Amino acid sequence: MSATHRQRKCSQDKEFEPLANQSKQICLPIEPEKYNRILEDGNAFRQCLDEVIAQHPELFPTAIQRGYRLHDILPESQKMPGLRLRRIAVSAQDGAPGEVFTIRPSFVMPYMTGYTDDVEKPLFLRKWAVPYWALAYVFGRDEQYWYRLEQRLGRNSLVGTTVKDPAKLPQDVLADEKHTRLNGTPAYIATTVADDCVLGASVALAADTDGLTEAYGHFKTEAQNVDPDYAPRTVNTDGWTATLAAWQALFPLIVGILCFLHSFLKIRDRCKRMKDHYPELKTRVWAAYHAADPHAFTQKVAELKTWAVQHLPAGPGLEAVLKLCQKTPEFVKAYAYTTAYRTSNMLDRHMDSLARYLDSCRYFHGHLLSAEYGSRAWVLLHNFQPYCPRAVVAQKYKSPAHKLNGFVYHDNWLHNLLISASMGGYRQ
Repeated sequence: MSATHRQRKCSQDKEFEPLANQSKQICLPIEPEKYNRILEDGNAFRQCLDEVIAQHPELFPTAIQRGYRLHDILPESQKMPGLRLRRIAVSAQDGAPGEVFTIRPSFVMPYMTGYTDDVEKPLFLRKWAVPYWALAYVFGRDEQYWYRLEQRLGRNSLVGTTVKDPAKLPQDVLADEKHTRLNGTPAYIATTVADDCVLGASVALAADTDGLTEAYGHFKTEAQNVDPDYAPRTVNTDGWTATLAAWQALFPLIVGILCFLHSFLKIRDRCKRMKDHYPELKTRVWAAYHAADPHAFTQKVAELKTWAVQHLPAGPGLEAVLKLCQKTPEFVKAYAYTTAYRTSNMLDRHMDSLARYLDSCRYFHGHLLSAEYGSRAWVLLHNFQPYCPRAVVAQKYKSPAHKLNGFVYHDNWLHNLLISASMGGYRQ
């Protein structure tokens, strides 16, 4: 092998403590004019801070309720001349000064990498995987600037940033793995969805129980940071054994709900050319799905089986129908949980968007941790970026995160994301 074509050594280490878990930055919705006016006025700054604490205590460390004091004003930023940040010291249990936190206005990006309004539109385009070199060509800077800007978003807690009220944590979730590639080898993004938001995305190198348990475990860690007693009641899966085993390892009392849609899709793929039988077969399958109670469902599935044996020729189509009928005990479980997801439609909509994104950027190349942060960054962009104006849901809500929480901190989506990611989205 020539010196110019040396083999890359990309780390596959993913045992990390998210840097956001150590974040000491509190991001607040303050406009530039007001911020510059109150920065050096201690009384005015404290009054502004007290108002935000009263209205949005979730943006602050829990210890803020014991009190705080204005600590100091940092020197002028070398990256952003003219900009200074204030720090506060939160009171400890014994009344000591305690930890020091930096107050950052939402119009400034983390790490002082730029003004939010200047990078909002380029980051908006990243949802559709517009290449970094194209962003650099249109908006200036260089490729690495835009790459790092996006990657840093992935250090925030997906659950803590998206779900601002513990009461909004979902009792019913959907889970599946998005097949992808890392440096040309198979990889899987363990994806968790609920309430029309993506709440978990972690890259696994193997689709076995151990690999998926580790990947889905990040959702558990982040959710229990919001509510230490959190445990979902049900999880909808496509029937992959390792997926359900991983969730039962993480949440022993969780109930697995088998996706009815996946069974129908197998029937459709094998029977749609049976023009004489497929229309009625489709009607009978969905009539069973819409049965009002377990008894009616079982009865309609039995009628479906009898009809299929009498009318369908032997082969893959009939086998798919019989396989659905054999899963009746699994499908019946959903009737005991009226809010559980019986199909994966909600998850599939988000996975379609993720699939287009991965295809556009030709999947992952480099270190596993970079793929991890990239997946997580896509999730936050996806949850907080605005709906298409022509969508019906856009008449009432700005974004999936707005739909979940019922409010926004700021009218601009990137400001809203940065404020939601105060302290990295982690409760301290």
